[in-house]
Amino acid sequence: MARYTGPKSKIARKFGEPIFGEDKVLARKNFPPGQHGQNKRRKSSEYGVQLREKQKAKYTYGVLEKQFHNLFNRAARSKGITGEILLQLLEGRLDNVVYRLGIAPSRPAARQLVLHRHITVNGQVVNIASYAVQPGDIIGVREKSKSLEVIADALAGFNHSKYPWLEWDESQKAGKLLHVPAREDIPENIKEQLIVELYSK
Repeated sequence: MARYTGPKSKIARKFGEPIFGEDKVLARKNFPPGQHGQNKRRKSSEYGVQLREKQKAKYTYGVLEKQFHNLFNRAARSKGITGEILLQLLEGRLDNVVYRLGIAPSRPAARQLVLHRHITVNGQVVNIASYAVQPGDIIGVREKSKSLEVIADALAGFNHSKYPWLEWDESQKAGKLLHVPAREDIPENIKEQLIVELYSK
């Protein structure tokens, strides 16, 4: 599956937020990229604001257009608030859960760990980053991968109590999805209602 591999600092500067994690370039150049980045720009149209929010969500979770559209359609068919369900579906992706558990320092790193067969779900190796984790599932590190430096470094000092929908067992190097996260517990700065309005046009 293809994924965005371009300059991440440029994307972070475009949105004015460190959506890929801490970014030294963004801290130094907190204005949009390009020749006219420091100039005052025209006010975006309503459509432009909505599109920007969708793009931000896509880049944040590392999802391509078709995947994102499929997730939105699934959210729209579900009972409840569409925008909130969309974010919950994105949070439930295996690569995101691995990242939230602190097993990897970033979502791209988590995705790589999944693809390289270092992660298990309920004791079985799963190498599909988009795998939908369900409440009650146990996400762990494969036995022979527990000594990997990237995993040990990521877990060192990680605060596992900051996500109330996840539970971590240090001795087993495994976490459990307790329940679907409530909207107020999802820390991402995404205005999901704008995305719903965009797709409703």
